[in-house]
Amino acid sequence: MPRQIKYPVRALALVSLISGTALADDAAMLRCRSITDSTARLACYDAIAITPAPPGAPAAAKTVPDQATQQATQRQQFGLENTPQPGAPPVLDAIESSIPGPFEGWRGNARFQLANGQVWQVTDGSSAFENLNNPKVKIRRGALGAFYLEIEGTNRSPRVRRLQ
Repeated sequence: MPRQIKYPVRALALVSLISGTALADDAAMLRCRSITDSTARLACYDAIAITPAPPGAPAAAKTVPDQATQQATQRQQFGLENTPQPGAPPVLDAIESSIPGPFEGWRGNARFQLANGQVWQVTDGSSAFENLNNPKVKIRRGALGAFYLEIEGTNRSPRVRRLQ
């Protein structure tokens, strides 16, 4: 004889209430999405009733980080990301920092540690002699996944890749 599982009536009622509300909202969203006139579509979305969560239900977690948090994360990950994922926020085109202390230029596979802690390496085999102190730098995104190091006070931009 199969074992029967009994659910408390309150829990079953709560689940049916929540799922029914979700289905109603989905149907309303689909109906609004099919409207071609933008003003009418906006009015349809505005008319969708937002039902408060039942008492005792956990508050919904914030799923979309604010813009400042997204930008901070993008600055930290700049140069390390592979290809952007569909639907992901737009990637940064450049970051700015500085090279702390005296800067005498680069050659071959020179490495630079920026003031923000990132480590970048020259990859194009170029070299240059410069005599700068704490130069401001900008690393910009180029074509086909390339990155270029622009150093204030110079007119050269070696190709670089991020190591750390």
